[in-house]
Amino acid sequence: MPAAATARPSVKGFYEARSGSIQYVVADPLTKRCAIIDPVLDFDEKSGSIKTEQADLILGHIAENGLTVEWILDTHPHADHFSAAAYLKEKTEAPTGIGCEVVRVQELWKKIYNWPELATDGSQWDHLFADGERFFLGSLEGRVIYSPGHTLASITYVIADAAFVHDTIFMPDGGTARADFPGGDARQLWRSIGAILALPDETRVFTGHDYRPNGREPRWESTVGEEKRCNPHVAGMSEDAFVKLREARDRTLPMPKLILHALQVNVRGGRLPEPEANGARYLKFPLNALNGAAWG
Repeated sequence: MPAAATARPSVKGFYEARSGSIQYVVADPLTKRCAIIDPVLDFDEKSGSIKTEQADLILGHIAENGLTVEWILDTHPHADHFSAAAYLKEKTEAPTGIGCEVVRVQELWKKIYNWPELATDGSQWDHLFADGERFFLGSLEGRVIYSPGHTLASITYVIADAAFVHDTIFMPDGGTARADFPGGDARQLWRSIGAILALPDETRVFTGHDYRPNGREPRWESTVGEEKRCNPHVAGMSEDAFVKLREARDRTLPMPKLILHALQVNVRGGRLPEPEANGARYLKFPLNALNGAAWG
């Protein structure tokens, strides 16, 4: 059997405490080629300040381990943090990628932001991945599973025995992602979870968020088998029961504090607004755009 067929990628998670996000560097031990998945660009909404501390930590890890960046990947346009994909592309010259249904998210938010000049063809990324598409990370084969429900564009990257599911499934004690963002759907989310949990039980599952239930230390790695046995949103659950539970819970959750800030950056691949005549950049977000959302 070829070495590539039995290799396991090494996975390094970086926990970003402000949003509870986990960023990943996944590497092929044989070739030292790596992918960066769901990187965070630091943003402080109180001061309007941008920093690159998280992305620079990732770059430091890559340099220390002699890795070469082959891909910069996002699982979907995030609602709770800015993507550092554009910054990392500038630093590494690696191509960026996201799921091809991002164009539907762009169309949706173009209307919400009243943003006629926004290109809605996905051209802000170098590659748009289709459902079932295969790709390589060094000698390791990866494939994409379209995983809608949390958003219209969510995808799962499966690289050898590692599945990067972001907001679809959390750790077994954390349940599953919300499905009430614009374009979200709890029934679609259930079916996406089913497709992920159809992977072999030993498949490693890497989530994109951990909100530290009961104050425990952050965790982000489980397995398909653990999720099926221990996740209360999955074990013994029917589709209708899940939809009822998920929709009831979502009605109580306030929107992420950065959703209107972040989407205008993330639907452009992590690009900040262009400077205006005075050299400053400005975010724009609408009032009363998310009517019915719980107040936080």
